[in-house]
Amino acid sequence: MADSKMYAEIREQPEILERILNEGWGEVLSASRALREDGLRSVMIAARGTSDNAALYAKYLFEVLLGVPTALASPSAFTLYESRMNLEEVLVMGISQSGESQDVLETVRRSRELGATTLTVTNNEGSSMADAAQHPLFLRAAKEESLPAPKTYTAELLVLYMLVSALKGESQGDEVRRLPGLSRAVLEAEWEGTERYRYAEYMVMTSRGYNLATAEEAALKLMETTYVVAQAFSEADLRHGPIAMIGRDFPVLGIAPFGKMQPGMRSLVEDLRDRGAELLLVSDDEDMLKKASATFPVPSSLPEELSPILYAIPIQLLAETLARLKGLNPDTPRGLSKVTETW
Repeated sequence: MADSKMYAEIREQPEILERILNEGWGEVLSASRALREDGLRSVMIAARGTSDNAALYAKYLFEVLLGVPTALASPSAFTLYESRMNLEEVLVMGISQSGESQDVLETVRRSRELGATTLTVTNNEGSSMADAAQHPLFLRAAKEESLPAPKTYTAELLVLYMLVSALKGESQGDEVRRLPGLSRAVLEAEWEGTERYRYAEYMVMTSRGYNLATAEEAALKLMETTYVVAQAFSEADLRHGPIAMIGRDFPVLGIAPFGKMQPGMRSLVEDLRDRGAELLLVSDDEDMLKKASATFPVPSSLPEELSPILYAIPIQLLAETLARLKGLNPDTPRGLSKVTETW
């Protein structure tokens, strides 16, 4: 099933990233100017599923690059419990591919009533969420056919990075402009040694910092396309207890790009090898890759804060490939729909 819709949409990502860079910067600049005028003491982000992993990436961007405390919202605080928190000078963001996730939409609506400035990121310009926000931003990813949502995930990451860059007062730099070309290079690389993981029934994913979002997205993608039991941990959290479950032949997927978190990941890889774990590794570090059973070499490095946009692609390819090897259709995971209604 090499022609799955998921695979085709994975291949679309370089063009979508290029489109966002070419067409979306003015929109982002306009929103950033208004946000600076309104004041910004903290950020709260509401999202579900894949978009929730993009929200985790945004949390690191706001806190590390802007120094602004950022929380991931609990939509049930607004929907089930009808909280009336003080949201003056708080930016509340809703992220949703469809723009119709009801609990995220209600969080945005109620937050605006409670004094927040609201911004949404969605692929649907005619969506309820775009209408509800003061500052809607759009993904420009065209219609998405596959349920696992590969192309809107990386589109969300790029729009969020551009927003934080604009809030810092930066222009589009050379590094971010390299993303379309580098993503094409990633798509020319291949996984090695993954075939036997079609038999895996469980797996742990690990990374740290900006790419904790990538580990979470990897777990979600494998759960929904291959039905394995998968859970993501930060490299630090894994050491604080959960590592005890990892013994011989236990599959662990590590995401280890260049950056401040790489030394810790290198040490963890050694510890996991000593335990006899089965290692799958995505990295630009050749020495680390030699220590894994299945590998995906990322052909070029970027600043760590941009790396999740590239490192998402190998984990999408892994999920799509393992689903096909299991005889599953990655486009239509059982029991799922494009818009999931929760409250």
